[in-house]
Amino acid sequence: LGLTVGLVTSKMESHERKEAYAKDITYCTGQELAFDYLRDNYQKDPSTVVMRSGDMHYVIIDEVDSLLIDEARNPLIISESVDDDEYQ
Repeated sequence: LGLTVGLVTSKMESHERKEAYAKDITYCTGQELAFDYLRDNYQKDPSTVVMRSGDMHYVIIDEVDSLLIDEARNPLIISESVDDDEYQ
């Protein structure tokens, strides 16, 4: 069929994630997908975005009951360190 396949794991660097998301089919966990989506929307520089904005057409979620019930108890939180001098 000529399709390319990528895999996103928790230990990947941003450039590796970007390469995986550029494939026709990308395998990842719901949590990785959600965190990458949040991180991408937090980025100020478009070159640091890892997901292809507007280029994904379908998502297949395996074991969606686990995602909606079990994982729903744990909120996804994005944070970063702040320079103290900037806020004094």
